[in-house]
Amino acid sequence: MPEAHPGLGGLPLVLGGNAFGWTIDRDASFAVLDAFYEAGGRSIDTAEGYSNWVPGNKGGESEAIIGEWMESRGVRPAMKIATKTGQAGPAGAYAPEKVIAACNGSLERLRTDWIDLYYVHRDDLVTPPSDVADGFGSLAAAGKVRELATSNTTAERLCAFNEAARAKGYTPFTVIQPGYNLVWRSDYEPELEALALREGMAVLPYYGLAAGFLTGKYTSEADFGPGWRPQNASQFASDAAWAALPVLNAVAEEAGATMGQVALAWLASRPGVWAPIASATSAAQVRDLCAYASVQLSDRQLARLNAVSVDA
Repeated sequence: MPEAHPGLGGLPLVLGGNAFGWTIDRDASFAVLDAFYEAGGRSIDTAEGYSNWVPGNKGGESEAIIGEWMESRGVRPAMKIATKTGQAGPAGAYAPEKVIAACNGSLERLRTDWIDLYYVHRDDLVTPPSDVADGFGSLAAAGKVRELATSNTTAERLCAFNEAARAKGYTPFTVIQPGYNLVWRSDYEPELEALALREGMAVLPYYGLAAGFLTGKYTSEADFGPGWRPQNASQFASDAAWAALPVLNAVAEEAGATMGQVALAWLASRPGVWAPIASATSAAQVRDLCAYASVQLSDRQLARLNAVSVDA
């Protein structure tokens, strides 16, 4: 891991924390976290808003579970914890006083004195870059945050954030989290990739498995039944995506791996990508995800996958 990214570490997989307090309860979440730690995973991604979409939840449930797990296991020094503020990008979410208050709330729920990676979750598009730099930069200067990141932010705005940060002597943003996978790239504009490569930013793609579409679970439109999960996966089912599945399956058979593992291995091979983000709801799923790191794809296999990727 480059020294420029102190917020990252361990196995090249970031465990998504969106399931904690949503599709799995505290005990099941602890089992997932234990399995991830045992497999060598050290980077976990969450947000202050997880999981405020669940009736009865108010947000912060995921952070609270992670914080309790780290404290009970005594593993905080080994872990790299990422969290975010400004989930829906409401206007003014990144005013300095709001960012500082949000960070303090996350620190309390996570039961820690520092956050390894702190995110702009969704840019509100209106807060002046100088204010964004003030809020996040002051947290880094105070030692409450080790590294800064953005998700759902354009290259133009990110450049403006960093220009303001450098002008004020603050820590710049050095990690980005775009939506990106083999069959979907609409949220990862070429300009953002070029910026990441030019400035040595680490890229941590979410939706690496296209909500399960790239695992082979879905073979036709008829498989998208009712329920949140299949409907979420259906958004990736373009003509190009269906055409990519047989190639993904063939490469997986050659590599002695699952389709999901190969999809993650392809993503990890992309320029600038440090690790994909993926969620799990059981220890078995965690072990399956972590095994992707041992999958070795040949140049020929990568070329075949590149040929069917949605990379524009």
